[in-house]
Amino acid sequence: MKEKWDLIIKPDQSLFDLKLKEIWQYRDLLTMFVKRDIVTIYKQTILGPIWFFVQPIMTMLVYIVVFGRIAEIPTDGMPQALFYLAGIIIWNYFQECFMKTSDTFATNQDMFGKVYFPRLIMPLSKVVSGLIKFVIQFALFFAVYLYFLIEGTSPIAPNMMLLLVPYFVLLMAGLGLGFGVIFTSWTTKYRDLKFLIQFGVQLLLYATPIIYPMSLLEGKMKQIMLLNPLAHIVEGFKYAFLGAGELTTYGLAYATVFTIVVVVIGILIFNKTERSFVDTI
Repeated sequence: MKEKWDLIIKPDQSLFDLKLKEIWQYRDLLTMFVKRDIVTIYKQTILGPIWFFVQPIMTMLVYIVVFGRIAEIPTDGMPQALFYLAGIIIWNYFQECFMKTSDTFATNQDMFGKVYFPRLIMPLSKVVSGLIKFVIQFALFFAVYLYFLIEGTSPIAPNMMLLLVPYFVLLMAGLGLGFGVIFTSWTTKYRDLKFLIQFGVQLLLYATPIIYPMSLLEGKMKQIMLLNPLAHIVEGFKYAFLGAGELTTYGLAYATVFTIVVVVIGILIFNKTERSFVDTI
């Protein structure tokens, strides 16, 4: 009688093998990792999930005082609370995906060395759990948004680009995942990159129109800023809700192509690294 095996591990798989079938088979494990991430973040804290709201609110207030009142940076005529909050929540999702996935191999080396499962599940779980956090923070933004919309004194102009909001979020997830798996693969050999990541994310924040509108920039400075795909996504997100911002077909196409390239390269490097990272980490 021919034996039937539940799992067959084969060597020398192609770098282009995304293991999508295996990821679907292990979807329960993905769900478990997502639940673990959500539950353990604020476990044994007094406020619990309320911290999801505290962080963007406190950041918004600091931006209003420092950049709005002291530096007097314009916000395209929009209410400062809405302008900053829109940028904060979409940026937080990218940062969450990037920072959590960039530490995949280092924080899970013991598990990866003992148990087999599609390694890509781990960074994917960070993206999904980050999405849940984004939805919660988006609820806060939407409540503030409705307040100003109903009040009627602000020049808010929601438009058809609201239909693209899920797409903007998808692009942010792709960039966070792509860059994250690239850096987690490199940090298996070059530990110094962990310090570069923390420093680089802070610099990237100021190179993205979170605290200032793109309309404030001119000439070469604006051209340089437009090389940042995050700038097009953030501006598109703000434009959809506020009617202020710069959203162009070229910018959206550029961000899309950039995201696809980063995700593909990231997965290729990740697949190559996962074969031997236990020997080098």
